[in-house]
Amino acid sequence: MNWVSNNLPESLIMAGLAFLVIEVVVLGFSTFVLFFVGLAAVVAGGLMTFGVVPDSMLSALFSVAVLTALSAMILWRPLKSMQGNVESKKVTNDLVGYSFILNDAVSRTKNPVYRYSGVDWNLSSEQELSAGTLVEVTGVAVGQFIVQAKVS
Repeated sequence: MNWVSNNLPESLIMAGLAFLVIEVVVLGFSTFVLFFVGLAAVVAGGLMTFGVVPDSMLSALFSVAVLTALSAMILWRPLKSMQGNVESKKVTNDLVGYSFILNDAVSRTKNPVYRYSGVDWNLSSEQELSAGTLVEVTGVAVGQFIVQAKVS
């Protein structure tokens, strides 16, 4: 604790950078709380380094609190709109295109299980497929193969 108080500006900058890294790398920039606190800590540490803010624990806490509130008020809307502009694209998968012969009939109401690579997959299809039909996986969801008859 003594090192932190003796090197308060540097400690604030390091803590702020750690918060920013955690927000971006671990949380994937999904919450902005650590981003605002980290940004405020880095700026407060910089202000203390250049002598704009006194080098004391009380001024550090006050500066980080005020800068966090200011950065949240200024950056909330732009960051929230940036977060909403996510491009949705269909994920490709190695399982799409896999072909096999059905052991059981598949339809909208019948969803048998097919074991592949040690995992039990529920089969679903928009069309009725009888047992013995050669099918191809056209889509994959969690625990589910979406199949259709394969045209040779």
